[in-house]
Amino acid sequence: MTTKFTQDHEYIRIEGSTGIVGITNYAQEQLGDIVFVELPAVGTVLKKGDEAAVVESVKAASEIYAPVSGEVVEVNSLLTDAPGTLNSDAENTGWMFKIAISEASEIEKLLDADGYAELTL
Repeated sequence: MTTKFTQDHEYIRIEGSTGIVGITNYAQEQLGDIVFVELPAVGTVLKKGDEAAVVESVKAASEIYAPVSGEVVEVNSLLTDAPGTLNSDAENTGWMFKIAISEASEIEKLLDADGYAELTL
């Protein structure tokens, strides 16, 4: 299992040909208390960089972008009823959607953990 990051503060945890996508702990800290999450519909086909979801906090609304191209195969419905899960556990139970990766080569262009850590210093 490999985890990669975007410069927009999304993570993608790679499990075979599926990616589990969410926002990083750094992103949720910057947003503050999250009050609403709009998730993509299962079956939505996304290209890398497409807007996939929206997170609203007491400070602002932020678009969440697809880190790679593919089809949304599952969403975390827990976030609909409990959007604050992103504040309490963004990188585990707060995952947002799973995507069937269609362009595996795009993964290599994402940041590794060290690269992301440098970005958030």
